[in-house]
Amino acid sequence: MIVGVGIDVVDIARFEETLRRAPALRERLFTVEERGLGIASLAARFAAKEALAKSLGAPGGMEWTDARVVTNADGRPSLEIGGTVRARANTLGVDSFHVSMSHDAGIASAVVIAEG
Repeated sequence: MIVGVGIDVVDIARFEETLRRAPALRERLFTVEERGLGIASLAARFAAKEALAKSLGAPGGMEWTDARVVTNADGRPSLEIGGTVRARANTLGVDSFHVSMSHDAGIASAVVIAEG
């Protein structure tokens, strides 16, 4: 059963400028493993985390670094969650997520489906 769906888009240049102006934001938004990626990949991961939050009803109090986007051996993205994000997913009965990300023409986008 689908519990929630989230979608988000990010202007890559604007996102890059925001990270340049506020370097501490990178640590607040991304795990250590994610931080070294290129700007388009970071923007897509940020969109995925926003879409994830929306799929869970966008409650306050979730930590950005309690979700991590990983690329599987076959090249598909997936979400690893813990802490505050795991607690919210458990409350809603979510046991899996489906994520799709893309970036092209200066825009990064992501869709997340929460399933339970």
